Amino acid sequence: MIHRYTTFIKAINLTVDYIILNISMILAYIFADNTFLFWTSNHYLPIVLIFNLIWLLAANITGLYEHVLNKDSIKTYQSVIKTYLLFLSIASFTVIIIIGAKSYFITREYLIYSLVLFGFLLSVWKLIFLSIRKSERAALIDNRTFVIVGGGHIGQDLYHFFAGNPGLGYQLKGFFYDDTKVILPNDIYAGGISDCMEFVKTNNIDEIFCTLPVSESSQVEQLMIEADKNLIRFKFVPEYYDFAKRPTYIENFGHIPVISVRPEPLENMLNRFLKRIFDVLFSLFIILFVFSWLLPILAVLIKLNSKGPVFFVQVRSGRDNKPFKCYKFRSMRVNQDSDKKQATRNDTRVTKLGAILRRTSLDELPQFFNVLIGNMSVVGPRPHMISHTEQYSQLIDKFMVRHFLKPGITGYAQICGLRGETKTTEAMLQRVEADVWYLENWSFLLDFKIIFLTVWNAVKGEENAF
Repeated sequence: MIHRYTTFIKAINLTVDYIILNISMILAYIFADNTFLFWTSNHYLPIVLIFNLIWLLAANITGLYEHVLNKDSIKTYQSVIKTYLLFLSIASFTVIIIIGAKSYFITREYLIYSLVLFGFLLSVWKLIFLSIRKSERAALIDNRTFVIVGGGHIGQDLYHFFAGNPGLGYQLKGFFYDDTKVILPNDIYAGGISDCMEFVKTNNIDEIFCTLPVSESSQVEQLMIEADKNLIRFKFVPEYYDFAKRPTYIENFGHIPVISVRPEPLENMLNRFLKRIFDVLFSLFIILFVFSWLLPILAVLIKLNSKGPVFFVQVRSGRDNKPFKCYKFRSMRVNQDSDKKQATRNDTRVTKLGAILRRTSLDELPQFFNVLIGNMSVVGPRPHMISHTEQYSQLIDKFMVRHFLKPGITGYAQICGLRGETKTTEAMLQRVEADVWYLENWSFLLDFKIIFLTVWNAVKGEENAF
């Protein structure tokens, strides 16, 4: 494998960044208040916690800690600057707007000292890290020699993968196959399958990658036994690996390995429970502190703007494709096509107030009641009309996969700009691929990132929000 220390170096980076952040806040407190009793002051402790959480959010949004050993120096510093500026923006907004400077007696001098000092120390530390990484890069690569057994398409795929990724540290020393029709460079052909074990023992090979089909199980088993006897790692590549064309998840039922075509973090009951707790708390917060006072205002404006009900209720496809009633503020004039026709740019059905509601996504606010009920989540694939589910499920193979999750008020596809009218099947395919990616890569930090970017996009405005 590759980089032995990738996870370790990532953890070191995260830990040192947090140490620098907290030291900066302590030093800023000393400079601003001329006292060493920082931790005895209850006024500043909430700020310490909030700043730490905001840094984690900002780093996750920018991907600061991804590819710490591969990313070049310029891109590393670009990521650091981008993360710091995002951290600065969120921290300032949180302290000044949400918390309020007077609430915890946070002085302007303290904020400036702590943020500027953190930026300076962070820059110095990253410069030191990059210098160390440059000098020790060779030691961080786990160079291993290996051979490939089997010349079919799997063996050739594996060969081309390693040939195209020399930085992984694997050095191919030989290719063993009996099929004379295989066309590969002559310098890597080392003989037939029966010659493999003698070669690896003579040349001190570290690993054997076996790509033989199941029909050759007797040869595979013999190679495995011989590899174990000679302390050589044996790795088997299943011949059906290319069905999924993506990273797969393996679990064992007794001694039987079962390969899932995709990982689903939310199949874990703990993850699902935590997401549900967050959904309930977040929706209650929005309903009590935003919806409660905004509803009467919008209800009057909607009634004055056009005839019809305040709320628009539509049956949409939910989790496991079960239909549910989805609530929205009505943004269109009452019409007969609402269950069949998508909203389009300059749609004559949309009222003047409705255009504002749709552009700012305020028309989606009633869906927090759907979240509270349990048929939606704050973050997830957007629910489609029943007619569209029936239509696109016939055109796009992976369309129904998105229904493994609860639909969301916002989602990964939306922050990627994949919202609004889908004029072509290709446009819908892009949205579906984004939804499936979210299903396979869910995490709490990803949800927070999506929520933050949704709010940010609503504030700055989106081209496809109509």
